[in-house]
Amino acid sequence: MTAVERFMKYIAYSTASDEESTDSPSTARQLTLAKALRAEMEELGLENVRIDGCGNVIGTLPATEGVSAPTVAFIAHMDTSPSASGENVRARQVLYDGTEIALGHGVTLGERQFPEMAALRGRTLIVTDGSTLLGADDKAGIAEIMTMAEKLLSGGTPHGELRIIFTTDEEVGRGIEGLDVAELGCDWGYTVDGGALGSYEYENFNAASAKVTIHGVGIHPGSAKNKMKNASTIAMEFHGMLPDNQVPEKTEGYEGFIHLTGMSGDVVTATLHYIIRDHDRALFEQKKAAVRGAAAMMDIIHGEGTAEVELRDTYYNMKEKILPHMHLIERVEKAFSDCGVTPRAEAIRGGTDGAMLTWEGLPCPNLSTGGYNFHGVQEFIPTDALEMMPEVLVRLAAGFAEK
Repeated sequence: MTAVERFMKYIAYSTASDEESTDSPSTARQLTLAKALRAEMEELGLENVRIDGCGNVIGTLPATEGVSAPTVAFIAHMDTSPSASGENVRARQVLYDGTEIALGHGVTLGERQFPEMAALRGRTLIVTDGSTLLGADDKAGIAEIMTMAEKLLSGGTPHGELRIIFTTDEEVGRGIEGLDVAELGCDWGYTVDGGALGSYEYENFNAASAKVTIHGVGIHPGSAKNKMKNASTIAMEFHGMLPDNQVPEKTEGYEGFIHLTGMSGDVVTATLHYIIRDHDRALFEQKKAAVRGAAAMMDIIHGEGTAEVELRDTYYNMKEKILPHMHLIERVEKAFSDCGVTPRAEAIRGGTDGAMLTWEGLPCPNLSTGGYNFHGVQEFIPTDALEMMPEVLVRLAAGFAEK
């Protein structure tokens, strides 16, 4: 089965995670895909395939007989972002000629909005119908890893032992729940969860989430003067105290942000949800301090107990843990080059399961899937990138077995 065929099969599964859920996995629908992947892995010939208590699928591709090499993990995640619907994905293939693509539902895709598409003219793209995301993040990674495994099993390329891992809940920052690095028994790892073909990443944001609850006082509006404390109004005042230039829509590259992802409320209670990101640890801590400072100011202005802040660190920049093991990056560059793909390092404006695994003791850079515009209805992936990445992964796996 080709990577494209696998991808089209996997995106039929609705697997969005839920950041409000305390279950593991956060949504039961992820288990449906997990069971299908377990069956496919067993059919291919992987060994010790299992689904753990958090829904992660783990299997082993044994080393070629006589090969002594490090054990390497290849990892992708099954869930899709809850930022856009993943229900009833209707994908189609389009030969892109530079003309704006009408996806449907009033949504278009083209170079006016995404100038980087100019380099994709003449290539076939898998696109949505404009009503859902596509699911390339990260079902493309799953398809590419599975196709790599099939190629290694049938092609006779020497390789060491490989651990194939498909995780749940990566999109809500819980992607390594249930995984024990010591139990996995891997020396090195790679996530396949990146963007355009040829990109690789070993720098990512430090990340935290913040929930700010504003407590107000409800009084009948007819007699509210000097008595009412409108929580929704105070919430807007709180947000206005944060740096207005440190938001995703005004930052790029290594610039961090404080991103308001949701808000709700009434007169009595209002809630704001933020994610906080920065590559630089000191600047990351400053951004968290800005949130705490704004809350303290609300207490000064409106009375003690007005603003309540819950801050939680999610993951950290993997760079300092990867630098002592730069052979992992050199191997990636060689694998891409051997396949005729120009490698290029990028800094992730986000995070991966690999970032958290790296801090748990399993160095784990991130590799491209070939996809674009993740988390939205304009997500797409070129078919040739889907088919090239398994070749890159085969080359990468084989490289660890070479003397």
